[in-house]
Amino acid sequence: MATRSLGGLSGSRGGGGGGGGGKKSLSARNAAVERRNLITVCRFSVKTLIDRSCFETIDDSSPEFNNFAAILEQILSHRLKGQVTWFGYESPRSFWDYIRVACRKVSQNCICSIENMENVSSSRAKGRAWIRVALMEKHLSEYISTALRDFKTTRRFYEDGAIVLGEEANMLAGMLLGLNAIDFSFCLKGEGLDGNFPAVIDYTPYLKFTQSSDSISSDEEELRTLGSSGSESSTPENVGPPFIMDENSWFNKCKRVKQKYQLTLEQKGYLEELLRLRENQLSESVSQNKILLQRIEDSDLAHKLEKEQLEYIIVELQDQLKSYHSLDQLSAEVSLSQTSLDPGQSQEGDGKQDTLNLISEGKEDTPSLLGLCGSLTSVASYKSLTSLKSNDYLASPTTEMTSPGLTPS
Repeated sequence: MATRSLGGLSGSRGGGGGGGGGKKSLSARNAAVERRNLITVCRFSVKTLIDRSCFETIDDSSPEFNNFAAILEQILSHRLKGQVTWFGYESPRSFWDYIRVACRKVSQNCICSIENMENVSSSRAKGRAWIRVALMEKHLSEYISTALRDFKTTRRFYEDGAIVLGEEANMLAGMLLGLNAIDFSFCLKGEGLDGNFPAVIDYTPYLKFTQSSDSISSDEEELRTLGSSGSESSTPENVGPPFIMDENSWFNKCKRVKQKYQLTLEQKGYLEELLRLRENQLSESVSQNKILLQRIEDSDLAHKLEKEQLEYIIVELQDQLKSYHSLDQLSAEVSLSQTSLDPGQSQEGDGKQDTLNLISEGKEDTPSLLGLCGSLTSVASYKSLTSLKSNDYLASPTTEMTSPGLTPS
């Protein structure tokens, strides 16, 4: 008995340890299934939105959009951390708190305008308004991509195992890119912005059950069985309804194929128009690039010509400066020669000084004038000029008039 009890005790302990490992694996499996379900349903909702946009305008009354908004809200709220207060308590937080911080780097974002909305007060309602405004601006994928690139902020707001921290985040940004082709029209004052109730996902549009051919009972057989329970007169030989249902099924299939063809045709036209716009933008950018290169070449040529002209002007200025230095040196030599002469010859010295001043004020360097100035500066030449003015060699007008040869007979 004791042995059995000990064996049972040891077995229970071992089972407890195995149960702990099983709980961990079960929680990891549940988290992975939850992430996969949300991402798959989000992909389905995006496809249904694109299909519905081909036939009608998407607004708040569209059930496809309401379901998509609920799915996106649950994805962004998956494993979101609460806000810790001063007293150590953790209060719930909305995904808008994360978007408001992580999407500030988006150019021309709508964060400030949503913050200043008067009819939207709660944080959850602001997040729902942001989803609608981002869809109308065709920037929802850009917002999500920018927020996911800020890994530090994302890590601060979400716990481990969140969708935005896993590999599914890249798939989410890629899926939302297809919504840029849809023109949305929303009213930011409706009941869809009510933040008092959480969003609920409707999974029924995405559920599809296909019965295999090996199944024991079919839907028609079950319906006949239920009908026979109410009236004994019903006979199982009535095989007309299955044939009619087959015709209806073929008609529905043809209708779906036609819708897919129209959708593919519209997408083809959209892609062709987009390609044409991109080609036009590329050609315009190439032409602008050529114009800019031509402008750069012209400016370089103009700069080279201007540089050559400036160098030529600098050389001319240097030559003029050298000539001015030579004139200054000449005037200094003249002043020295004047100081060496006698005081009695000041009148002739003044005349020579005026002549030299006129020469020094000239702007052109004449070699003959410079030689003349050099001859005047010597003392011997100056004395020869004074000797020519004496009465011994120059006759005055009075002597000419009183000479005997000129007197009248």
